[in-house]
Amino acid sequence: MQDQPTAIELVDIVADFIRNHAMPQLQGHAAFHARVAANALDIVRRELEIAPRRNAEEFDRLKALLGRDGTLEDLNRELCARIERGDIALDTPGLVDHLWEITLTKLAIDQPNYSGYVRALEEIGG
Repeated sequence: MQDQPTAIELVDIVADFIRNHAMPQLQGHAAFHARVAANALDIVRRELEIAPRRNAEEFDRLKALLGRDGTLEDLNRELCARIERGDIALDTPGLVDHLWEITLTKLAIDQPNYSGYVRALEEIGG
């Protein structure tokens, strides 16, 4: 077990420092790059919070879709190959739901304020 602060807390501390202490003293390109750095740290924080559970769920869905075990990377590669060969199509039970879930996960991490993502969450009651 790691001592405090956690990785998420450290990322939040650095992002807060950049936004509230460094950026107000910067101008031009330096201010822009500081904003980009703070936004990148926000993505890292969301990935640390969201990815472990969602990756496990993705792994379970892929095993069910493909009927085999493997690493998450191998199973994703296999799914792509089967789709490319036409072995799996949109009418395959579970595929559309799987693709929708991984899309929502990617948006939750990268662009949680994206209007289409927010609307999709509202539609599913999330």
